Parts: sequence; structure tokens; C-alpha cells
Amino acid sequence: MRPLLLLRSSLGCSVTVLGSRCASRHKVVTQAAAVSPLCYLRKTMHYQTEQRGHPNSPDYRLYFKTSEGKYISPFHDIPLIAETEQDNDVPAKKNKKNENEVLYNMVVEVPRWSNAKMEIATKEPLNPIKQDIKKGKLRYVANIFPHKGYIWNYGALPQTWEDPDHEDKETKCCGDNDPIDFCDIGTQVCSPGQVIQVKVLGILAMIDEGEMDWKVIGINAQDPDAKNLNSIEDVRKSRPGHLEATVDWFRKYKVPDGKPENQFGFNGQFKDRDFAVEIIKSTHEHWRALVQKQTNTGGIECKNISCCDSPFKCSADEAKDVVQSAPVFGRAHPDSPEVDKWHFV
Repeated sequence: MRPLLLLRSSLGCSVTVLGSRCASRHKVVTQAAAVSPLCYLRKTMHYQTEQRGHPNSPDYRLYFKTSEGKYISPFHDIPLIAETEQDNDVPAKKNKKNENEVLYNMVVEVPRWSNAKMEIATKEPLNPIKQDIKKGKLRYVANIFPHKGYIWNYGALPQTWEDPDHEDKETKCCGDNDPIDFCDIGTQVCSPGQVIQVKVLGILAMIDEGEMDWKVIGINAQDPDAKNLNSIEDVRKSRPGHLEATVDWFRKYKVPDGKPENQFGFNGQFKDRDFAVEIIKSTHEHWRALVQKQTNTGGIECKNISCCDSPFKCSADEAKDVVQSAPVFGRAHPDSPEVDKWHFV
């Protein structure tokens, strides 16, 4: 069984801004492991995930719900900022010194060492996690020697959006129309749909086919090393080669699919924590404009149950109808042989 973690929810009437929110508090529920491989309901911290469709197939979806059983969007309804815990459901004191010490919620899409390209479905109602499809086939990330699948827990920061109409002033590239990506370098191997509290350490400016695709680097706040890692330089000193391997992975991971190597802003150098926080703040503001219908949605599905001033806000019953319209959970299809193939690039 995986370690139990705690995290406070800020659901309810909520549009989370860095440092402010209008939210009702909900009781903390601990994470529990699945009872059996066929159990379609799994808990992840104070959120639950519900499987629909067949794993390893195009119809597979992982929906999110609160501990009270209300279906939510992991993109829009999970707060960006994570709150700290105290016992007996008493609100924690605000003892953070500055924005750089704030913990963020990360939605895990892909566990470390796995290959299936799972992602938040930004263009589907309630934005479940699904496996990406390219040219009619399920997408898997190649094993590029010496790496096996993803080399960190990979996911996204909720309530952020890389606006495709916003040009980055440094790289002159526009956003990729997705939540901002996050690489958790902690030691725990997470599960798809798990929501963890993370510390931000830095950021990498990847340019993917001409689009700005920021990669935030950080660590699970519950990791034993988290207290000792507070900057990119700390990672460089304590984990020799890890940052270089990260750049190499992002540079080459599409090459086995016939794509060119990815490029990077700032000559492939990681920017520091302060820079990363400013990028996160910017993408959070772009998200706010998105759910308030103040900008072109770019095909993004903005249905949510908790954003106070959003015209896309829906009722719990409407959200339930979305999930119940999806195929029922069934047995997994066989794994693709691609997960065992090695590539030498």
C-alpha cells in the first residue's frame, strides 16, 4: 500500500488566485489504495478517481470527484495553491514567508517509469485523464536508452493555462493550449490521478514544434529530500546528472516517432524558482480569463462546479450526467509491446 498523505481541499465557491480565494472548507480524507484490480473507484488524498471504459484502450477515462461524491474537473476545480494541514480539520496558520515557499497542487498524469501518454483531456467535459491518441493509435513514450519511460512523475498544475494567443517575451513563442506541465523529482512513484503537494524548484523553457511548453521542476513536499531541495542549484549539487538527463529526455523523446529534436529557450538552461513562480502566476491569470470567458477558449472545455464568476459553472447533477454517459468500467486491454522496446538515439 502506498503511503498515506493528507491535503486540504479548497473546493466550493472557488477561483483561486495566488494568495486569495473564496472557498468553503471540506473535511480531509486520507488516500486509500484500490481494494482490487477490478474496483472502479479509487481514492487519491481527499479526491477520488473513478475509472470508466477499458484501460489501455481509447475509451478509457479517469474522472475526479470530491470526498463528498461530487464530480469535478481536475483542470478547473482543484486549486492551484495547496493549503497546509492541521489536526481536527482546523485551518492551518498562514506561516509562509513568501510566494516562493507556497506549495502547489500537482495532478499526476503519468507515473515515473511508465510509458502510456496519459493526460488531462482539456477538450472534454470535466477534463478526465485519458491516453493521448496520434494517427488513430494510443500514444506511448519510447524508452530512449538508458531511460525507461518517464524519468519523473509527470503531470500538470491545475488552474493554469498556456494561452496559445500569448507570446512569451523571451522566446517569442505562444503557449501550447494546455495546463503548465510539472516534473516531480521525488522518490515516490505516484499513481495516475493522484494529487500531491509540490515545491517549485525551477523551470525549463521547452519549445515543442514552435509552441512554448514550460516544464516546471519540483518535488513532492512529502519526500524525505524535500526539506533539503529549495533551488535548481540544490538539485544540481545533490543529484549530479539529473538536470542534464531531464534536458536530454525532453530533447529526444519524440525522435523515435520521426519528429525532430525539441528546442529550448535560454540555451537549455534551467531558470530559477523565482522565475518559475512568475510563469506560474502568469498562466494562472490566463486560466482565470479562460474560465471567465474573457478570452478565446481555443477549444478548451471549461465546465466546472466551483468557479464563482465562471459562465461555465454547472450543477453537480450536470457533472454526474457527464460521467454516467461515459462507457462503464471494464477489463483492461493487453499492454502494448511498445513499452518493452528500446531506442538508441
